[in-house]
Parts: sequence; C-alpha cells; structure tokens
Amino acid sequence: MEMERGIAPVEELTSGASSRIIPVFRGVRRSIISREAAIRVLLFLQSIFLWILILIRLRGGRSALSSKSSSMVGSPLPSPRRRGVGFRKGGRLSAKEEEDSQKRRVLAEQVDMAFPLSCSRCRCESFVIMGTKKNALFCRSWVPATGNMKCILLIIHGLNEHSGRYAHFASQLTACGFGVYAMDWIGHGGSDGLHGYVPSLDWVVADTELFLEKIRSENPGVPCFLFGHSTGGAVVLKAALRSQMVAALKGIILTSPALRVKPAHALVGAVAPIFSLVLPKYQFKGANKKGIPVSRDPAAMQAKYSDPLVYTGPIRIRTGHEILRISSYLMQNIRSVKIPFFVLHGTADRVTDPLASQDLYNEASSKHKDIKLYEGFLHDLLFEPERDEIGTDIIEWMENRLKQ
Repeated sequence: MEMERGIAPVEELTSGASSRIIPVFRGVRRSIISREAAIRVLLFLQSIFLWILILIRLRGGRSALSSKSSSMVGSPLPSPRRRGVGFRKGGRLSAKEEEDSQKRRVLAEQVDMAFPLSCSRCRCESFVIMGTKKNALFCRSWVPATGNMKCILLIIHGLNEHSGRYAHFASQLTACGFGVYAMDWIGHGGSDGLHGYVPSLDWVVADTELFLEKIRSENPGVPCFLFGHSTGGAVVLKAALRSQMVAALKGIILTSPALRVKPAHALVGAVAPIFSLVLPKYQFKGANKKGIPVSRDPAAMQAKYSDPLVYTGPIRIRTGHEILRISSYLMQNIRSVKIPFFVLHGTADRVTDPLASQDLYNEASSKHKDIKLYEGFLHDLLFEPERDEIGTDIIEWMENRLKQ
C-alpha cells in the first residue's frame, strides 16, 4: 500500500511493536494471475480445511464417547492432573508452555525497574493478577515516594514486547507526580501463555478493563488515563469504545496505533480465519528475520532485540489474524470514538500507518482530541533519541486534560 506525501510504504502485516515483519504468503501476491484463479485457490483451500475440521470434530467426539464409556466401568475416579501441565479457563497449557511461562516470570521479576535518578523519588514493585480467563498476568507499578498522585497512567505495551521496557518513561511520569501501572498481555513478558501467542485480542481488551477496574478500586478518586503503543494502542482504542470506559477515564494516549493493517493479498484475508482455527500457533518460518528499524537510536534497537522477554520469532497465525480483525473493526467504528485522546505517530513509521492516525483524528467524534506527527520519526516513539521530548508532550497533554 503506497502512502501519500512521500512517506515510505507501510508493510502490510507485521508483528506490531517488535517490527518483526511477517509477509504472510508474500509469494501468493506474485503468483496470483487473475481474480478467477484466486477464487479457485480459495475454494480449494476452504474445502480442505473444512474437511480437516470435520475430521477433528469426529475424532474428538469418538474420544469423548470412549472416555465416557470407560469411566462407567468400575468405581468413578477423579482424573489426575498431569504434573507440569497448567489448566486455564481459556485453554490448557502444555508442560512446555507452562515451563516457558515460569522462566519468563523469573526473568520479568529480574528486570531493573528503577532508573538511577529516580531511585529516591519513586517506589517500584511487581505483582500478579488473575486475568479474565483465569490466567496469571504480570504487572508493574511506579508511584511517587510520597504516595501522592495527581493522576494514574496505565500502560498497555505493544505486540511482542513487555511492560518492563517502559521504566524510563515511568521515571519521567513519577517525577511529575504521576502514578504508573503496566500489565503484560497474555503470552507476553511475565504473564501466562505461549510466548508471542495471542488467542484473542478481545481477551487482552477484557484484561485491560479488569486491570483498570482493579487500579481504580485501590486508588479511589484518582483520575486515570490509559496509554497504548502499536497493537496495544488498538487494544486501548477498542476498550475505550465502551461507555463505561469513557466514564472511567480522563482520556487515552496512543503512540503509533495499529490501524488499517492489511494482509499482503486479499486472498490471505479470506483464508486467515480458517488457518487460525486449524493451525493457530503455527509460525511462518520464512518470515523476514532481520526486520526493519523501529528506532533511530542504535542502542535502543540493540537493547530491544537482545531482550529475552521480547518475542523475536515469526508471527503466529492466530496472532496475525487477530491483528487484522481488530484493525478492521476499529476502522469500521472509527466515528464511534468519543473519548478524549492524544495520538502520536512518526511520519517515517513503516510498521503502522501514520495516515490512519490522521484519519482517526479527522473522523472520531471526540470533542477533545489532539494529534502530533513527528517528522522523520520511526515506530517506537518512546525509544527514539527524542524520547524525553515525546514523554513531555504526553505529560503536558494529560496535565491540560486534568484542568478541563
């Protein structure tokens, strides 16, 4: 998709904040000659996978029937839980996934949350809450040492990263009297789940709402803002479409939100729902491992991609489908946005579309809305060389909102 005003073309499907560009079936775009050929391929693939789904369901039904029959013989005994296997309302974790989650939890707890200049002026801690699907969500907080907060900012990180990366931004906020709370999504950072796998972004939206409710109940009367980066921005925006969230928040801040994300070819969008059901955790092994720059600061790039809590593997099919789904939903409901917001985007961002942020600003129904486009800046705005300037812009916007 070519963009206007000489901005570099946006990659059609990405892994969001990590900038691990995943060109889903890029070869398909080159090989499809006509629309008729595409339709034939689509029908063929649909037939195959519908049969696979039918066979899976039949096999599952027979297994359940067999299990039920055998359990009727003799005395009924409770089924023992396998050691090392986690069970969740949202699905069962394999022993390997459970072990991976525990290792990441340990690494997350070891992340240094305090910057040298902020050690004496803020208190940092980590904690775990139960998500809407009964999965453990790893969280962090930075609050002024005095305990007095003029307001609270909740941070929802981008795809494939984690909350610990925002310690520098948190130090800026606490120095101005703001409290900061952040949550790792399912499958990210120190939270439960397969690393880099998001069964549903609606789960993340629901967990965000739960997280906000918890923080508000613990800090009655303190105004709250919600911040989201990249795909996290899409999550925050979808959550903010609910009237309850509009009433609970003073506003939202979006950096490089994942809006108008498109697949490499229309055929991909058609078959993605099927693939996401049959092979939801499958990774595209042929994905671009090098990626594209998300910051003009080489040290920030090195720190990000050497961080073991940042997922750098190929995007998983269900995760990619979820990004397409939430992006489409938001663009269809863009005029329903009523909450006050501040959207920030770099004009040289090749991961998400700055023109989509401009459309959000132009078309949203919000009475209080602002946009700032940073000429030549890349995707990870809070990790650019001008990160302090961008942090100051966000702080000033929130302080102005508190006066209104």
